[in-house]
Amino acid sequence: MPGGSIYVQPDEKFTGASPQWLYEKHWHEDAKSRLRLRAVKAAVAFAIGFGLAVRFDLFGPLSYATGAALLAAAADWWWAWRSFQSTAVWRGRRRGEVIMGRQLRRSLSRRGYRILDGRAIRGQASIDHLVIGPNGVWLVDNEAWSPDTEIAAYGGRLFFGEKYGTRVAKPLVEAGAAFAELLSRETGIPVTITPILAVHGGLLPHGGVLAAEGITLIKPGRVARLIRETGTQALSEAQIELLARTAARELDRAA
Repeated sequence: MPGGSIYVQPDEKFTGASPQWLYEKHWHEDAKSRLRLRAVKAAVAFAIGFGLAVRFDLFGPLSYATGAALLAAAADWWWAWRSFQSTAVWRGRRRGEVIMGRQLRRSLSRRGYRILDGRAIRGQASIDHLVIGPNGVWLVDNEAWSPDTEIAAYGGRLFFGEKYGTRVAKPLVEAGAAFAELLSRETGIPVTITPILAVHGGLLPHGGVLAAEGITLIKPGRVARLIRETGTQALSEAQIELLARTAARELDRAA
């Protein structure tokens, strides 16, 4: 079989299965293993809690030990749940643009930012979000990768695992430049647009932010803060309103 292994025979149950389907299947199959490991962690926490309570002569050592065990079990459950939920967009269970749009509005709308969702230059690229605020204009797009995909930059080039990231970065950079040209021409306000890619899944470098090939890649929960802290332009309320109205008029809603 082309691409197969002569050492490991193919399993018919997995033939044609997507990585997402396999991930969910393995996750559910590992439930008993996670419960056993959680019980071990709780038992260790119980022993440590009991030992510390006795060592420092605290009243009711069993209560401290039980509390430590429950806390360890709850923390382990939360970590497992959070890890699984972080793959929801990649697995197709949630939509990245919906999540990102809500986060942007919750964090930025009350601070004077305007957010337009699902826009496109006529006949050209579409984007998920256009953000216009006191300190600049941003183009925010959403992409998802499997949880084990390493996202890195080497020599200024972007990589997703072993694949070059130019095909992802270049359209965002070009869309940002096209949007900026359109807005500047129609409003008379010189603007630049900063492209941001919200990364749902994958492994970003330590710190959770990566800049390469003209774009910034960052986890969704940190996008709003990045926008608030990194803008370089100074736009008045009137300019923000003019840019937002012009964008709404000139840009098509993406299908």
